[in-house]
Amino acid sequence: MSSKKKIGILGASGYTGADAVRLLARHPNAEITALTANTHAGKAMDEVFPHFFMLDLPKLVEWEKVDWSKLDAVFCGLPHGATQEIIAAVLAANPKIKILDMSADFRLRDMNTYAQWYGHEHRAPKLQGEAVYGLTEFYREKIAAARLVACPGCYPTAALLALVPLAKAKLIDVDDIVIDAKSGVTGAGRGLKQNTLFSEAGEGLSPYSVGTHRHSPEIEQEIGVAAGSNVTVNFTPHLIPMSRGELCTSYVKLNGVSPDDLRAALAAAYKDEPFVHVAKKGVMPQTQNVRGSNYVQVGVFADRIKNRAIVISVLDNLVKGSAGQAIQNMNLMFGLPETAGLEQIALFP
Repeated sequence: MSSKKKIGILGASGYTGADAVRLLARHPNAEITALTANTHAGKAMDEVFPHFFMLDLPKLVEWEKVDWSKLDAVFCGLPHGATQEIIAAVLAANPKIKILDMSADFRLRDMNTYAQWYGHEHRAPKLQGEAVYGLTEFYREKIAAARLVACPGCYPTAALLALVPLAKAKLIDVDDIVIDAKSGVTGAGRGLKQNTLFSEAGEGLSPYSVGTHRHSPEIEQEIGVAAGSNVTVNFTPHLIPMSRGELCTSYVKLNGVSPDDLRAALAAAYKDEPFVHVAKKGVMPQTQNVRGSNYVQVGVFADRIKNRAIVISVLDNLVKGSAGQAIQNMNLMFGLPETAGLEQIALFP
């Protein structure tokens, strides 16, 4: 009898769902047994993503037609707002199933904050109370015991891994944080949008959701937890003309310490972490260093402005920023080696 966990993926026709398929297909302890995509129901996966031609995968079906009682875990790659009621239905059909939600629907602990930023009341308030924020490095024990994990967004993952240890150690002024972030176009999803057309996004760089991006309260929530106070950050995202990758440049005010102290604190915080690498002094993090991998690289630099520093973090928005982190969390939930299925080296050039 196979010891592999039977896995389903909701929203397998999106970029995050497809990267979950890519990684889980070679996971030693996982077997993909259900793939859903209501708009592509009835199709083979390689009709939607031709690069899966070599895999023997189940056909895409409507989510209502899956027998959830036969699955051990489900990854949810649906858009925000479409997830809460579906996850509630899946858990009603199989209360023992493990949920790895890659949408934003369960990330914000305060449901009033959720309603403010996402434009509607939370549709599964009873489940929100049990959801664990899935930033693996900070919530490992809670994730291991959870049934529902809300995997962070890609921007928060990059920003929080760079800043939370510094905020927790009170090395920086949490009331003076500026985050300048850039992401590849897959972060906008696979749906047809004018601003992600090649002729619109290529050969240019554009900010979006200036002062209003929905990842802001997620970043503030977690830095606030670390600092023990309410926090507001200045966060501006940009669309950069590449498929995948993300770079966050965070500008911080120092609390009587040096940039070298920040680097030392990050190195101490992550010394035993398999996927977070703190660069040596003078080494510049680049998205090329982590492309296609579950790794994060963080670097610290002195600002030319006195008493300030610049913290740069890079990751692949579809891996550590989404599907890879979800698999890392799944490994914890099933007591598997945390790195299982995730040790790919970055693809370069």
